[in-house]
Amino acid sequence: MAAAPRLLPLLLLGWVRPGACTDPPDGGWLAGTVPEEPRCTVERADASLTYSLFLQRFAFSRPVILGGVTDNSAFRALCTREKLLAAFGPFPVRLSTANTYSYRKDTLYFFGDNNFTEWEPLFQHYVPPPFRIPGTSPAYSFGIAGSGSGVPFHWHGPGFSEVIFGRKRWFLYPPEQTPHFHPNESTLAWLQHTYPALPPAQRPLECTLHPGEVLYFPDRWWHATLNLDTSVFISTFLG
Repeated sequence: MAAAPRLLPLLLLGWVRPGACTDPPDGGWLAGTVPEEPRCTVERADASLTYSLFLQRFAFSRPVILGGVTDNSAFRALCTREKLLAAFGPFPVRLSTANTYSYRKDTLYFFGDNNFTEWEPLFQHYVPPPFRIPGTSPAYSFGIAGSGSGVPFHWHGPGFSEVIFGRKRWFLYPPEQTPHFHPNESTLAWLQHTYPALPPAQRPLECTLHPGEVLYFPDRWWHATLNLDTSVFISTFLG
């Protein structure tokens, strides 16, 4: 049985640099030591991508990184360390673990499980990607995660994920290509132990997202994430 979720005040989470201010571009969050892989095998598109082309080329077939499709500068200004601690610091947050079963020691992160009444003042400033899948409706999940944390391979319905601060590395496989991973192993452990031995044909699509970039993943695509820095991010799930 998985360990019970941990509830802690946001201000107690140890993902900040002492004395950091809101002026630097990292928002006062802690820079990580996990190296960035310069290789990117996920297709990119810019603001010239039309909705019809999105549906035709990506919505039901493959992921894409979208650049310049949203302007979340106002939302980003509210997600600095100082602003979030001032607005939500005393609120309890539900922490998740960086592996599936939580049998071993693990890394904690905050993602989803947002109390929408409490977090609505923040969410109302978020500008979501302009594209939708017919017959679906959006739901937001907001997260903060330290360097080295992440979500191991899993799949669900389609969605978007935007990085607000930090860097987040993504690994993706199509529905018919189940990745080889241990469910009680974190993404970082998988990257260190399993990934190097994969033949080129068995390697995932991958890329590192930077602030302002949005990744779209289609329905049932396997994906795992690894936060290279303390990352602030928000996902739009299409249910």
